[in-house]
Amino acid sequence: CGNPDTPAGRAADERHENFEAIGDAMKAAGDQLKETAPDIAKIQAAAATINGFAPKVSGWFPAGSGPADGIKTDALQAIWEKPEEFKAATDKFAAEAAKFQTLAQAGDVAAIGAGMKELGGSCKNCHDKFKAKD
Repeated sequence: CGNPDTPAGRAADERHENFEAIGDAMKAAGDQLKETAPDIAKIQAAAATINGFAPKVSGWFPAGSGPADGIKTDALQAIWEKPEEFKAATDKFAAEAAKFQTLAQAGDVAAIGAGMKELGGSCKNCHDKFKAKD
């Protein structure tokens, strides 16, 4: 990740850790949905984690924390070159995360599964345009 000795490097490290937490929560929810009898409480906890982070994502990319600035990051320079498009993508993710948390709280497994698909689509949309391929 970034150089933890600089503000931009710390920002890159923090966003990496935050995205790891979101990914872990997505996996936890997805794993439960594959179970014969999903543990709704675990899905609700994962949804709360995702929804807690989601509205903050657009703020995790301050000026100076991109690859053009010498920061080792999977973030593509397009984030800083197309800020309106990036904000629209992160806003969609935040909206889907909020919907997913509402569905998780309601406890209908079929609706949660459909919501998970929409949430995953909003992740993919952003990753396709703004994240380096693994």
